[in-house]
Amino acid sequence: MNIMQKSAFPLFLAPMAGVTNTVFRKICREKGADILTSEFVSADGIMHRNARTRSYVEFSPEESPMGVQLFGGDPDRLAEAAKQVMDWVQPDFIDINFGCPVNKVVCRHGGSSLLRDCPMLEKVAAAVVRACDPLPVTAKIRIGWDDSSVNAVQNARLLEGVGIRRIAVHGRTRAQGYSGVANWEVIGQVAASVSVPVIGNGDITDAATALERRSSGVAGLMIGRAAMSNPWIFTEIAAAFAGTPYTPPTLQERWQLVRRHCGEEVTARGDERIGMQGMRARLMAYTRGMHDARPLRAILSKVGSLVELDDIIAQHMDEAVTEGVFLE
Repeated sequence: MNIMQKSAFPLFLAPMAGVTNTVFRKICREKGADILTSEFVSADGIMHRNARTRSYVEFSPEESPMGVQLFGGDPDRLAEAAKQVMDWVQPDFIDINFGCPVNKVVCRHGGSSLLRDCPMLEKVAAAVVRACDPLPVTAKIRIGWDDSSVNAVQNARLLEGVGIRRIAVHGRTRAQGYSGVANWEVIGQVAASVSVPVIGNGDITDAATALERRSSGVAGLMIGRAAMSNPWIFTEIAAAFAGTPYTPPTLQERWQLVRRHCGEEVTARGDERIGMQGMRARLMAYTRGMHDARPLRAILSKVGSLVELDDIIAQHMDEAVTEGVFLE
């Protein structure tokens, strides 16, 4: 199977915990994301198959090509979890998370913890590849644990050697978290060192950046945080690649998408209060670049219903029109 099938130079939505659920993935697919991946899920969660885990891994046919991302530090357990996912939801590929910098993941020997234990990283990847064959297995890494141990090229070669079919590289170390600047020089070195597709990730905020990064030797781009506030970034980048004009969404179009996202999240949760509480952080992201964003965020941080949201939107639109604000 060709896991790069959507485009010759695909755009990926990065898996983000608490963000890239099925509602948001569908929005990004409509806006031009070629390949989607679930929020990461622990091997233990898969084994228990509880309701929360089900919500993380299930997806609809229109999301394909769609992968499920797993994390864990035990090769046998992660391999078994991958097999259960294959039986449960039939993804197009399994992705292994070797990049998450969060302490609660690292302390369980998952995510970027394995970047400093190359033999175990290799064992984990090999076990999952064997368990999933012939389903493609991909991986996401960071460039290293810290500045003194930037080993992305070494890890990429190990992953390729055990059968990993595609490698996404986030251009920061674990120590950086999400601070500082992504190192695209190292990403380019990884792309030049292996024959499998390498997907570049980190600080892609607009079409101009994407055009610049496309020349680094990567086979595609992965976009995360920028999509949280602007799902249209996929449309913008695709237009730039095609050399066609791009018109940014109006303020009205942005609010229409926000309202739709909230409504679909409420429907998916089956509880308006819980759905809207869960959307508050997403609403904070959506306000980026909006008129009077700071006071707007203060109001949205307490929103508890769709009716309240409708009132906030109407007031903000009226104020924007009065002050002559129509776009970003």
